[in-house]
Amino acid sequence: MMESRKTFAIISHPDAGKTTLTEKLLYFGGAIHTAGMVKSKKSARQATSDWMEIEKQRGISVTSSVMQFSYNGYHINILDTPGHQDFSEDTYRTLTAADCAVMLIDAAKGVETQTIKLFEVCRMRGIPIFTFINKMDRDARDPLSLLEELEEVLGIRSCPMNWPIGSGIDFHGIYDREKQHVELFKRSEPNSRRILPVFTNDNGDQEVKSTIGDALYGKLEEDVELLDIAGDPFDKEKVDRGQLTPVFFGSALTNFGVQSFLEYFLDLAPAPAPRESDKGVITPDNNKFSGFIFKIQANMNPAHRDRIAFLRICSGTFTRGMTVQHVRTGKKIKLSQPQQFLAQERNIVEDAYPGDIIGLFDPGTFRIGDTLVEGNTAYTFAGVPHFSPEIFARVRAKDAMKYKQFHKGVEQLTEEGAVQLFTTAGPGADNMIIGVVGQLQLEVFDHRLRAEYGVEVEIHTLGYSLARWVKGDVKLEELNLIQYGGSLLARDREGRPVVLLENDYAERWAKEKNPDVEFVSTSYE
Repeated sequence: MMESRKTFAIISHPDAGKTTLTEKLLYFGGAIHTAGMVKSKKSARQATSDWMEIEKQRGISVTSSVMQFSYNGYHINILDTPGHQDFSEDTYRTLTAADCAVMLIDAAKGVETQTIKLFEVCRMRGIPIFTFINKMDRDARDPLSLLEELEEVLGIRSCPMNWPIGSGIDFHGIYDREKQHVELFKRSEPNSRRILPVFTNDNGDQEVKSTIGDALYGKLEEDVELLDIAGDPFDKEKVDRGQLTPVFFGSALTNFGVQSFLEYFLDLAPAPAPRESDKGVITPDNNKFSGFIFKIQANMNPAHRDRIAFLRICSGTFTRGMTVQHVRTGKKIKLSQPQQFLAQERNIVEDAYPGDIIGLFDPGTFRIGDTLVEGNTAYTFAGVPHFSPEIFARVRAKDAMKYKQFHKGVEQLTEEGAVQLFTTAGPGADNMIIGVVGQLQLEVFDHRLRAEYGVEVEIHTLGYSLARWVKGDVKLEELNLIQYGGSLLARDREGRPVVLLENDYAERWAKEKNPDVEFVSTSYE
């Protein structure tokens, strides 16, 4: 049962086609019947994985969607993450629930800044990475230069599993290196899949040659020979260690190369892996159920004002209605309404297994990072990281009569991880500071308070750009910090001391003046 589970995240720079690829995978799995594309805000059709109103307006993903489907006997959990860098922390958290990642790259642009950041998180976790080079039906860079960039910029070796025949207007298909056949591309028939053997000196060769032309046929022969001689051979052990990435070429928009990628991926991607806990490694075949909360999302259905906690199952078997231990609180809770998702669509699930993602109705019980276990033996999985925000702002309700709704909304968005909340000494709402990675995250915060809680807010950006959590045996009032705006002492929502700093100079000054104190840029739930 576990071997059939494949749980992965899709990472990319914005506009590389991630949501489109997700939809095509769902389409091949029969989860949706029409593979729509993200269009402008005037379009009536929206991507299956984009559900928040602001996502529909902008044509971007700003939350992680969790979707399940089956294909050829595999049970697949896709974690579709935001590509926009302002929401990178949501992606970081989501990657803790994935066993591997699909890295999507625009064939014309190559490795971009957000791809680098997300790749580094994958590398920290040591998870396998599969690369899909997208948009080959448009103008694209030379494929060999794209492979070189993977090594030079990301420091990972690559093994092309297939090879493109031309690009842009001259894109004619892909060559499967293992199966030694060509999959021909027809621009007028995006869902067609015509496969012919090649390099066998039979009629298939002649048909391929007549279709793609002598020049492209000759170049394909040269490229394949070069890859066989000078390229990295496929090595499953290196793939599993995250040292070698299998590379696939195609076009998600036209559905070309996606099905062959999916079939290879399911054959090569790892099954659910063991997880580190404070009591040692927990293996998936452990007969006691365990899992952890990696995401909380409220108001997925605004009519019901619901709140869902997403749980990654790590071991044992989950059954609907089972009672588990909530390790942080020490309480026993019954899980009676577990759900699985296709974006907004939900189905009650009776049982689930390691690798699966389920949604739990949350009346305010859960926090990101919570561990749930079956039985009386308690342990906690490694925490879900919080990174330093880059923008800080004081926030208050415009209408003081709506403070209760305002406080509830801020608390909710903080528990989701949509913003980080800090408080400074002193009474009243003006001691409340939110931290975000980027400006768009602030806009979503403002939009959701208005749309979901009916609260207009005033947001005053502060001059700080770093948060550093304070570690060390020191009284906070004795910290030597730059006064007059250079730094500010606050606490996070767990009450842990944090220093907000104006810039790198302020951080260096704080470290020099407080040699017995450790200032760290990451905290854990």
